[in-house]
Amino acid sequence: MLATACSIHFVHDGFSDILYVLLPLWAAEFQLTFSQVGLIRTAYSGGMAAFQIPAGLLAERWGERRLLAIGTAVTACGFVLAGAVGGFVSLLTVLLVAGLGSGVQHPLSSSLVSKAYETGPRRAALGTYNFSGDLGKVAVPATVAFAATVIGWRWASAAYGVIGVVAALAILGMLVRLETGMPEPTVRSAETHATGSGWGIRDLRGFRTLTAIGMIDNATRTGFLTFLPFVLMAKGSSVAGVGTALALLFAGGAVGKFVCGLAAERLGVIRTVVLTEAATTLGILGLIAAPLPVALAILPLMGVALNGTSSVLYGTVADLVTTDRRSRAYGLYYTVTIATSALAPSVYGIVGDIVGVRATLVIVASVVLATLPLCLMLRASVAEPARV
Repeated sequence: MLATACSIHFVHDGFSDILYVLLPLWAAEFQLTFSQVGLIRTAYSGGMAAFQIPAGLLAERWGERRLLAIGTAVTACGFVLAGAVGGFVSLLTVLLVAGLGSGVQHPLSSSLVSKAYETGPRRAALGTYNFSGDLGKVAVPATVAFAATVIGWRWASAAYGVIGVVAALAILGMLVRLETGMPEPTVRSAETHATGSGWGIRDLRGFRTLTAIGMIDNATRTGFLTFLPFVLMAKGSSVAGVGTALALLFAGGAVGKFVCGLAAERLGVIRTVVLTEAATTLGILGLIAAPLPVALAILPLMGVALNGTSSVLYGTVADLVTTDRRSRAYGLYYTVTIATSALAPSVYGIVGDIVGVRATLVIVASVVLATLPLCLMLRASVAEPARV
């Protein structure tokens, strides 16, 4: 089950993050403003956020497994169609649909992994699952960026879409085989607790605080990544160079998932999040001021802090909710945090049109610091689960 969830995460994070390679190309071809660039990113992330809770609720009746395969196929077909669009509105539409399909991935895969490791090393399993997504972030954007320079962005987008369709069929086959070897935990839970209600949140204050930190963290990530290619190209980078830069950033992020997981075990969740968020602020400010070679050297270290925080936060969600409502609780958490990340590029895009990209990223770096007082509020809620 863990291997299958990791495969799904790899494919979906690949889809999500090739957008950062394609955004400058779309901006040039369709003559887009920064606001329109941000809206494109918002359409995909907004569609993803909108289907988080419905996915969790549907899974309680139908099971997670087939929904995961169907969602993957819908997202893949969206990117195939994106290769044939003729303008801004059509591009926005297909990416919204693709985002809706991708909305199944985070809550359902996280729930399956959590339940498969209910009495085992759950944090380690979730860390492995998160790490697999970063492998997709490293490999896919760099590959698509290279392909776009050779065959054009349209064919590159469609080609990865076709790969996604094949992956959806393979994933469906693996999940169906797993059904014969292990029970469907979510369906059983839904039947057993059919009369239950609520989100299963045991610590409402802690869950709210954790979600607020996740909102800021996700908004920072998408805001920074949306405009990073423009900053790098202003420093003299090519499109292929942007793909390489993203690979360096996400490679650091992959390492960060493990490093931050180990740090959380030794230092605690609060200290780890404080360190990573402070490092994110310093990294953004350093990257803005640095010349291109130095900026590229900063990116892997930046990735450790930028992506590492999420692994710590995801693992803490399961500590604050009941087992029988975990799918919908994860759906709620991902809905709110991804919705914030969906809105961030549009908001920062408007700011970018007014004050420029460099000043916008300074604002992004400043907003990160709002997580520090929230971490102090979260301390009481995570202390007991951390010991358990």
